[in-house]
Amino acid sequence: MSSHSTFGPAGPGGPAGPAPGGLPGARYVSDGGLETDLIFHHGLDLPEFASFPLVDTEGGRALLRDYFTGYAAIARRAGVGLTLETPTWRANPDWGARVGYDAAGLDRANRACVGLLQQLRGEQADLPDVRIIGVVGPRGDGYVAGEVPAPGDATAYHRPQVAALAESGVDVVASFTFTTVEESLGVVRAARQVGVPVLVGFTVETDGRLPDGTPLGEAVRRTDAADAPDGYLLNCAHPTHVAPALDAGGDWLARVVQLNPNASTQTHAELDEAETLDAGDLDLLVRSCAELVPALPALRVLGGCCGTDTSHVAALWDV
Repeated sequence: MSSHSTFGPAGPGGPAGPAPGGLPGARYVSDGGLETDLIFHHGLDLPEFASFPLVDTEGGRALLRDYFTGYAAIARRAGVGLTLETPTWRANPDWGARVGYDAAGLDRANRACVGLLQQLRGEQADLPDVRIIGVVGPRGDGYVAGEVPAPGDATAYHRPQVAALAESGVDVVASFTFTTVEESLGVVRAARQVGVPVLVGFTVETDGRLPDGTPLGEAVRRTDAADAPDGYLLNCAHPTHVAPALDAGGDWLARVVQLNPNASTQTHAELDEAETLDAGDLDLLVRSCAELVPALPALRVLGGCCGTDTSHVAALWDV
């Protein structure tokens, strides 16, 4: 497959049989909750939940290398590919300014994050495939809907980051933890303008709806009707929160290619106020995640999000 392609209808090598963990079609290990892992397991202070500044120090780069190497080991044991997702969720103008980065600094940091992951990819030659995903986070709080932007404004806002990631050589750009269709369309259109594949990532509340109240299926259908991305991912919600959105069925389910659940069953509001890590019930996470799989025929990438680490992702892959 070319360097600039998505994961395809059945991943590398054509149709795939059951993967480890009983996940038909899943062919890539994704990482877990980077920021929560660094904060709660490594004692780091990450102002504004921003991990991208780590790329600017030798110690920070070493931490990131160790972090991603742990997930490469899981992919190796599972005999599948790996996605390396840039630590750039907060590397946009509003959040960047809060941690002291101007436009030039953000451009440099986004490119440096991709460069680090390209180095790591070069060290994983024994894996079936390694893809670099350029991560784009929301302008506002990923747990709160907030103001709904005009898609054109969202395109102009996110385009500099999308361009920096694309020009640095990511395989696909992906929005993570987005809460509105309108802002998601901004990322899709920015990606189309610079010629890079794009995934849209939504998060949901405990009822399977986006934080602005839109049912997940409706959000996918509206996005596809306006400007379809190359696929969708679901992140930052426990599988039991995603499940209600899948119950009604629909063709949109075949558009979801990636799943990164939270470890905890707490609401977003509860997690936002938490001062200790809720690593969740591992058995419940694995069981409830497996229950989603029959409804997601295009699922190719599986990892974790807030509260998860290598132990959670390894359990999801049964390795």
